[in-house]
Amino acid sequence: MACSLKTQTCFLNGLKFQAETAVMDKRTRGNGSVSVVCSAEGDHMTAGRSTALVMSPRPRTQFETTTTTTRKVLISTSNTGKFGRFGGKYVPETLITCLSQLESEFNMVLQDTQFQAELATALRDYVGRETPLYFAQRLTDHYKNKGGGAGPEIYLKREDLNHGGSHKINNAIAQAMIAKRMGRTTVVAATGAGQHGVATAAACAKLSLKCTILMGTLDMERQPSNVTLMNLLGAEVKGVNGNFKDASSEAMREWVGNLETSYLLTGAAVGPHPCPSMVREFQSVIGKETRRQAMERWGGKPDVLLACVGTGSNALGLFHEFIADEDVRLMGVEAAGFGLHTGKHSATLAKGDVGVYHGAMTYLLQDDQGQIVSPHSIGVGMEYPGVSPELSFLKETGRLELYTVTDQEALHAYQLLCRLEGIFPAMEASHALGFLEKLCPTLPDGAKVVINCSGRGDKDALAVFNLTQGSTLPDLLSHTKGIL
Repeated sequence: MACSLKTQTCFLNGLKFQAETAVMDKRTRGNGSVSVVCSAEGDHMTAGRSTALVMSPRPRTQFETTTTTTRKVLISTSNTGKFGRFGGKYVPETLITCLSQLESEFNMVLQDTQFQAELATALRDYVGRETPLYFAQRLTDHYKNKGGGAGPEIYLKREDLNHGGSHKINNAIAQAMIAKRMGRTTVVAATGAGQHGVATAAACAKLSLKCTILMGTLDMERQPSNVTLMNLLGAEVKGVNGNFKDASSEAMREWVGNLETSYLLTGAAVGPHPCPSMVREFQSVIGKETRRQAMERWGGKPDVLLACVGTGSNALGLFHEFIADEDVRLMGVEAAGFGLHTGKHSATLAKGDVGVYHGAMTYLLQDDQGQIVSPHSIGVGMEYPGVSPELSFLKETGRLELYTVTDQEALHAYQLLCRLEGIFPAMEASHALGFLEKLCPTLPDGAKVVINCSGRGDKDALAVFNLTQGSTLPDLLSHTKGIL
C-alpha cells in the first residue's frame, strides 16, 4: 500500500502532541501497512524522532470457526483496545497513566457484581429500560404497497423512549457511576446535537456530580432546546467556536487541566482506548435486548439491523451483540449531506482515509495535506470527521455493509414516520429510516428489519417544519416515490 504521511498537531491544555497521520493512496488502499512515527520528548510528542509504531492490517479473512458451533465468529476486539490496525492510544505520555487507571477501573466494574446490580437498577428505574421493539405496521404497509404487496416487516428499537430522549443515557449513567466510584467530583463532556449533553447532565444531577458541557456555538444555535435542558439540569454549558469536533478538543483540554478531580465522560465511540470500548460496552444493552425481544416476537433473529452512523455509539449498541451472527446483516447509514460529490457530507467510512485523530487510528475526513475537513449533515449529531475504530475494522473486514442518505432523504423519512406512525425520530435516526426506500425493494417478503430509533426528534421539529413549510402527506408520499 502506498501511503503519504501528513503531520498534524494538537494542543491539550498547553501540551503539544504532534503525530504523523497516515493517509493511504486510494489506488492501493488496504494492501499494506500504515506507519505512525512518534517519540516522547519532555512534555512533547514529536513526530519522526525515534520510536516507530507500525501497524499492519489483519489478513482479509477475518472469520474463524469455533469448536462449539458451525457459525463463523468475527474476531474484532482485544483487551488492548485494538481492532485490527484501528484504535489504540495516540496521546501525550502524561495521559497514559490516567487512561490506564480508567481502563483498570472499567475492567473491574465489568466483574463487580454490586456495580452491575446498581447499574441494572438504574437502567430499569431511572432510564426506563427495557425499551420496546415496536412493530411499525403502517410503515411496513407503506413499503409493501410500493412493492406490490410484498416486503419486509419493519421494527423500531425505541431508544427515543429512554429518559432524556435518546440512547445516550445508557452510557452516561454507567460512566457517571464510574466517575463517582473513582472519587471524581467534576464531569466534563462534549456534545454535538446535545443528546449526550442532556444525558450527562441528568446523570450528574442524580449522582451529585458537578457537570461542565462543551458545545459548539454552531450546534447551540441549531439545538437550543437541548441547551435549555442542560442548564435546567444544573450543568454549566460552555460554548466553543465551531461544532462537535471543536467542542471535543476543548473538553480534552479542560479534562487535562484537572486530571485528579475531573472525569471526561465520552458519549461517542471514538478517542483513545478505553473510551470507545466503554461506550460500546454500555450501549450493547440495545442489541442484547433486541436479541431477546426478537426471539419472543417471532422466534428467531432479525434478518437486518439498520442504524445511522455518526461516530458509532448507537450503531455499535445495536450491532455488537450480533457481530458473530453472519446470517444477520449489519447495515450502517452515513450522512451524505448535500451529496457525496459535493464534499458537504459526513460520510467518513464511505469517503474517508485512515489517520489519527483525537487519540486513535480510524477513518477520517481529511484533505491531501492531512488536515481535517469539516463535515456536514442536517443531523447535527452526525457531524464529526472521524468514526469508531471498531466500525472502521468491521468495514474493512466486510462485516459491515455501508450506505449513505442525503439531507433531503433524511428529512422526508422524518416526516414519513411522523405521519404514518405518530413517532418523531431524531434527525440522526432519520438517516437510517431514509435508507428504507432503497432497502425494502431488495428484501424478501416477511424479512425482519430492526432499525435503531436512537433518539427523539422534538429537538429537530422546528427546523424540519421550517424546511418543509408544512408539506402535506400526499406531497410527502409523492416525493418519496421519486427519491430513487
